[in-house]
Amino acid sequence: MRAKAKLVLVFAVAVTMLFSSMAAAKYNEAPVFGKLVAEGKLPPVEERLPKEPLVVTPVDEVGQYGGVWRRVATGPNDVQLHARLSFEALVRWNADGSDIMPNVAKSWDVSEDNRVFTFYLREGMKWSDGHPFTAADIEFYWNQVILNEDLTPVAPMWLCREGNLAEFRVIDDYTIQWEFSHPYRLFLRMLAYWGETMTQYPKHYLSQFHPDFVDIDTLTEMAKKEQREAWFQLFEDRRELRRNVDVPVITAWKTTVPPPAMTLVAEHNPYYWKVDTAGNQLPYIHKMHHDIVDNLEILNLKAATGEVDMQLRHILIDNLPVFAENAEQYGFQIFQWLSAEGSNYMLYPNYFHKDLAKREVFRDTRFRRALSLAIDRDEINNLVYLGLGRPRQVGAIPVSPFYEEGVDELYATRDVDEANRLLDEIGMSKRDSEGYRLLPNGEKFTVTIIHSPVFGNWARVSEMIVDYWSQIGIRTVVNVVERTLFEERSTAADFDYAVWTSDRGLTPDVEPVFLLPGRGQAVNSPWVQWLETNGVKGEAPPEGPMLEGYETYKQVLDASSDEEIATLMKRLIYLCNSEQWFTGVVGDLPHIVIVTNEMRNVPKVAVSDWLQKTPANTWPEQYYKVQK
Repeated sequence: MRAKAKLVLVFAVAVTMLFSSMAAAKYNEAPVFGKLVAEGKLPPVEERLPKEPLVVTPVDEVGQYGGVWRRVATGPNDVQLHARLSFEALVRWNADGSDIMPNVAKSWDVSEDNRVFTFYLREGMKWSDGHPFTAADIEFYWNQVILNEDLTPVAPMWLCREGNLAEFRVIDDYTIQWEFSHPYRLFLRMLAYWGETMTQYPKHYLSQFHPDFVDIDTLTEMAKKEQREAWFQLFEDRRELRRNVDVPVITAWKTTVPPPAMTLVAEHNPYYWKVDTAGNQLPYIHKMHHDIVDNLEILNLKAATGEVDMQLRHILIDNLPVFAENAEQYGFQIFQWLSAEGSNYMLYPNYFHKDLAKREVFRDTRFRRALSLAIDRDEINNLVYLGLGRPRQVGAIPVSPFYEEGVDELYATRDVDEANRLLDEIGMSKRDSEGYRLLPNGEKFTVTIIHSPVFGNWARVSEMIVDYWSQIGIRTVVNVVERTLFEERSTAADFDYAVWTSDRGLTPDVEPVFLLPGRGQAVNSPWVQWLETNGVKGEAPPEGPMLEGYETYKQVLDASSDEEIATLMKRLIYLCNSEQWFTGVVGDLPHIVIVTNEMRNVPKVAVSDWLQKTPANTWPEQYYKVQK
């Protein structure tokens, strides 16, 4: 388990397992469910809960049933219901991301050599339609999904060691086991991040769309009727939790009004398997609404006028003065959770550029360092981030066990003279008639920055970057694109420089996307393929620091102790910032959370990161709204 010495945050969320006492207690339920029980339309709550429900200690107090949790999203795919609002893997992170705790699995055993992991499921747990959730569902996920080449062409790296897929076994109806060919100390932490998909494949429902259970010709005809060319497309449609209201779930809320509605609705699950300390079945909140809006400005306006009950996704820090001005009038509070972003705005080059001259320049460490040295981070922090952050590079945040003081300051102090010297040194001393530098081969040179306006005032930062880089002779233009197009271009390596947020700063050992060169957002990298397939596919990174970075992470996967992992991760973060594989700007920022006065049990202090599935790590099932 992760050592907690450096994690100095204090969190209000606590979870206690009270299996023996709760098993004999009387359970309570939402009035709407009680009415259905009385009408004979739903079994009693004692029959809907497992023998050993997970007991959640509320942040402040035992809540009230009912109400609608109002939220806003920029599109159907932006609704993170099953990934971040009700994340249910076998295990999950605790609130501060320092350790792993039980969830769907009530307990587990790990062999002394860290190769065999045995998990014990909750007997009597059920899907949202009342069908039992057992080891057969995880077995279906493994045999019919992971081992099926149509659905899983390449085995996920996190389920492999040294290129070998784990061996999965069902011990009995409520006991499952994975055995790896090599020690895998990180597996539990990987499972807490990646493992949500394991619990999203109800065998009793999805088997009717799988060729292991239905004749392939029948499936093909079914697919054609749904305008799909192959059975596996139909299968994926049917397990799509945001759009298919028929697929059973184990999450606290289930979609009932899907796209293309402009307000997406989810309702509480009558078979949810968690209770509070008073024996009340969770969740407290009856419904969740996501209003679909066109852009971030409208989303933030709704938050500023009290139309959002609790939200941090897309709440922009530069709107903080407006939120503060409106809070009393519209009845909401402003929490500042700790963001695990090393840098809210992060630049990274295309190491696989189709223009070989540009590729050579982008792969030159001196070029990347020069561009970083040209940036005035203090000015950006003050003008864009209200002075709330700290000029820095990417990597671990200060409360992470992988943080090392000073490493995030490498090449983060503005030095125009040194930037110019480095560019001259690599052969870019000649300039065109407008004063902009030419490539070493004499060709005209322009850097295009692409970004999608999703997680900050990136347009303003890009504007400032253009000015800073022009001062060292680098002609730069900005191209703002819609997110889907951004990801398409990133995957196709069709860009010069791209922008994303450098999150994953608390536990980057789980997924070092923004520490290894050539990864980044949606980049289809041959270096990553080389890593994920143990050299079978892709190509090795170039000799030197880049290869060392990848080899260092391979050693992290092989590590036998937390201390060894920490040492290796610190080395990887140092390499990343020294080599400027990614360039950070401003980090250590608060993550702004808007919470209406009626919304309760939302912790005032928490860590926010994608790897922790925030706000799932604050147990939203125990949030409640005061009913007037």
